[in-house]
Amino acid sequence: MIPQVHKQGSDTYGLLKYLYGKGTHEEHIDPHLVASFDGMAPDPGRDPGATKRDLQQLLDQPLQLLDPDQRPEKHVWHLSVRNAAEDRILSDEEWGQIARRMVAATGIDPGDGAGCRWAAVRHADDHIHIIATLVREDGRRPNHHRSGKRAQAEARLLEVEYDLQRVSPGDGTAAKRPTSAERHKAERQGRERTAREELRETVRRAVAGVQSEGEFFDRLTAAGLLVEKRVAPSGDLLGYKVALTDDLNKDGEPVFYPGSKLAPDLSLPRIRERWSSNAAGHEPDTDRSAGAARVTPSTARRQATSASWQAALIIDQGDDGQIAALIAAGGEMLDALAKTSAAHTRRELRDAAWAFERASRSHIRAERGHDRALRQAARNLVHGGPALGRGEDGATTAMLIDMAIFFVLAAAHWHGKKEHAQQASAARQAAEHLRAAYQAAAPMYLGPMHQRGRNLSPPLQRKQTAYLRRAVPELAKQVLAEPGWYALAATLADVERAGHDPAALLAEAAERRELDTADSISDVLVWRLRRMADLPADASTVPEHTTTAPTATRGPAKHPAHRKERSAKSRRIQHS
Repeated sequence: MIPQVHKQGSDTYGLLKYLYGKGTHEEHIDPHLVASFDGMAPDPGRDPGATKRDLQQLLDQPLQLLDPDQRPEKHVWHLSVRNAAEDRILSDEEWGQIARRMVAATGIDPGDGAGCRWAAVRHADDHIHIIATLVREDGRRPNHHRSGKRAQAEARLLEVEYDLQRVSPGDGTAAKRPTSAERHKAERQGRERTAREELRETVRRAVAGVQSEGEFFDRLTAAGLLVEKRVAPSGDLLGYKVALTDDLNKDGEPVFYPGSKLAPDLSLPRIRERWSSNAAGHEPDTDRSAGAARVTPSTARRQATSASWQAALIIDQGDDGQIAALIAAGGEMLDALAKTSAAHTRRELRDAAWAFERASRSHIRAERGHDRALRQAARNLVHGGPALGRGEDGATTAMLIDMAIFFVLAAAHWHGKKEHAQQASAARQAAEHLRAAYQAAAPMYLGPMHQRGRNLSPPLQRKQTAYLRRAVPELAKQVLAEPGWYALAATLADVERAGHDPAALLAEAAERRELDTADSISDVLVWRLRRMADLPADASTVPEHTTTAPTATRGPAKHPAHRKERSAKSRRIQHS
């Protein structure tokens, strides 16, 4: 249940005309009263003898108790209460009870016999509107301070009592919801999302890994948006607004939205904070897309996997400011991954990034600088360009998605500890979309590894089993029973062929997180080992194993990413 206190107004009749009208797009059906302050207010919707003017005069009558110069200019209070699409349709009687609860909770009509006059109008199955005059029967003003917060608190109680969808309490950091008019306009135009939502997603993708204002505005233009900049008389850039080329108002002009109206962190000052820790952050001509170092899609994905791994470890043990910055940068990485994904994973990755957007903001101030590696990873994904859905590009995508699940669940865990209910829920939702993307990306690469593992000679299979029992004795039985065991066995053989100690590297991979709740322990360990040992993610690029394999002569390779991982401490996090 979502209550919303609208801006106070001065035209009671004008609001009643809207509530009892057909709606801006003929969406109002059977407007009628479900409750009022005395239960006897005229209903111009169903009583042929009643008019909207009659109801307006009745509601505004307390204004006559005051001298004209004492009457509040903005005397019209307006609250809408909307249920989720999944909720059952409530009866008029139930909506009437909800209306009475809301006016009592908000202080409009607290039940002392002298409250404000109000009426509740229903013109759709899923919501009501409550209109009230902000002068009590005794001539005093009502105590409706923080009425929005009070309505939200009452809504949480009503959700339980009426068995409705539970809405997580917010903290004021969510992006502004599209208005009803925006939603209906999107429906008429056949858009999946409103213009505001499309713009928010496009701007967020443009921000991913960006390092200067020039690059940011170049990306907006390249994405096909109309851009207008707000410039001070001094020539300083103060802000920006964007529009879709085909989203026009009634006069045929583009509808522009300032960045701050898309999301709190998309205003120009907040975007600047992302690169403020870089020495070259305001050098727009030295770090444009055209001049950035080119990386391959698969290399970019490996780098993003390592950066996500390190970030997840810090989320589990770092300071709040560091963690807030890393989670925000993780949102950039997901936006970049969705932007450059192949067709078979694109939808789920886009939905994951869209869901995680809510998890990327809280009232905890991000300490920029700690997020540099993740932001660079997002940048590399963008500059690496779209990945193919096959070969090393596709396999490293599966590897990165596996790590991204770990990252977003670490974020969900942190938000949960901080009682950020909406953010924690959003991160868990993102994890579900990532799991679906993983299922679309991974099987084609795990399949060949599985077959190679089955084709290992019996002595080699026994050898890999011994490595497993030595490294993770408490999980060995479960892993050996999994279908993915053969892919892990093939990977252990690849690890040994590359000169690593398979048991040591496997133990290190396993200790980084709790594994016994993973959907597939084998899958997780396959991707961890292939990344840590710097093996190709695509098993088809690895030579077939013979019946013998060289004995490891040295420990795990000491490439830079591996050294960093070994020095990080972590507490185990579930990846369910």
